[in-house]
Amino acid sequence: MRMPFHWGPRSLSARVFWLTVSIIFVVDILVMMPGLGQEWRSCLKNRVMLAELAATLIPPQTANNPSDAQTRAAVSALSGMQAISLIGNGGEIALLPENSGLRQDPVVVLDHAGAWQSIWQADRDVLGICAPYVPVIAAFPLRSDTRIEVVMAQAPVMARLRNYAVQMVIFSLTVALITGGLVYAALNHLLVKPMRIMTASVVAFRRDPEYARLSSLKWLSRRGEDEISRAARELVIMQEELRTALWRNAQLAALGTAVAKISHDLRNILASALLVAGRLQEASDPPIRKAAVSLISSMERAVEMVSRTVVESGEPPPVSRSPVVLRDLVAEVSAFIREGENGLAIDNLVPGSLVLPLDRNQIYRVLVNLLRNAAEAGASHVSLAVEEEAGVTQMVVADNGPGLPRKALSGLFRPFVGSGREGGTGLGLAIARDLVRAHGGDLLLRNTGPSGTEFVMSLPDTETENA
Repeated sequence: MRMPFHWGPRSLSARVFWLTVSIIFVVDILVMMPGLGQEWRSCLKNRVMLAELAATLIPPQTANNPSDAQTRAAVSALSGMQAISLIGNGGEIALLPENSGLRQDPVVVLDHAGAWQSIWQADRDVLGICAPYVPVIAAFPLRSDTRIEVVMAQAPVMARLRNYAVQMVIFSLTVALITGGLVYAALNHLLVKPMRIMTASVVAFRRDPEYARLSSLKWLSRRGEDEISRAARELVIMQEELRTALWRNAQLAALGTAVAKISHDLRNILASALLVAGRLQEASDPPIRKAAVSLISSMERAVEMVSRTVVESGEPPPVSRSPVVLRDLVAEVSAFIREGENGLAIDNLVPGSLVLPLDRNQIYRVLVNLLRNAAEAGASHVSLAVEEEAGVTQMVVADNGPGLPRKALSGLFRPFVGSGREGGTGLGLAIARDLVRAHGGDLLLRNTGPSGTEFVMSLPDTETENA
């Protein structure tokens, strides 16, 4: 089960790669910005050194000794300076007069220019949003009490910084691509590939839930203890549970179809048996007449159950309520169970004065299922008692059997899952709960263990509309 590799502009692979490259590129540029500022400071220092050299070649300009105009022009052309002045305790000495028509930026004190100012000025020079000329003040190395002030052209500085910026961008982009590729390879192994495996598994399961393979997904679930492996394990469990549920639903559908087909013929057979049982009531032998009455009652219930099989079709069964003396109903069920389960002792602890509006046949089926399950589980004694809780009558069915096995507890009350014995279907408890819930109550497991099992059946004493 493999999924083809996609490298489209909107694929997860492409997004992860370009996002990684972009982040690394931006981080590299930010890291190199102080270097750009340092390059700006270094460029200005070199220009100032040229001005200091020029200052040693030009004699001070005074009224008695004016500098040669040709010498100043030559020095200005060679150094790129528009003005050079020495500032000391005695005042300012102009070595190279400034053209007053030049537009200047604010004065840069080179010795006091910090990192942020250097970065800011360098960025302005690279973007070309600075003035053509910039005045710079720095210390004069030949005299400790003198500073040199120069006005220099920005064009050479801008050209050098832009060349440095281009190299910085190329280097950063190369590093980003190489690092991004390495990071992507790791992310592809840790994230993208597992996502493809899980996506392919989901797609394959959607197309064919019954035969979808889980080999790649199981390998991913055993890869480690990270979040992706845990998600893969949960996906494997979910798919297996869904596959089981689909199989169970298919089995139920097939069972329902089979029951619907035979219900018609079975109803006819039971009708014939009822006619024969009716004739047994006319026998002269009292035990035979008594047995015929019990036989007719059981067969009438069987006919009713068969008649409702197709009508119910998984919907809550309709409840036909009538006043029922609960103790008498328990006694009738006990007598029926004792005939088939020799040696099972049943204690009927239900008070004879308790009358509830119930569907007699449905509660009869519930009690039969519970008592028969207890006998099949190995119980030798069952007691039925009544409790009152929050105005609701609760019947407690307790046995002394070995308790329900662990595997049956997870799927209790679920058909074909919650059986506690070999070869069981789990339909008994599922049917019993559905019938009790149709009355507005519920059937719950209170306790189970080596000392026995207790089921609690709540029976509201008021009529509740079926959901």
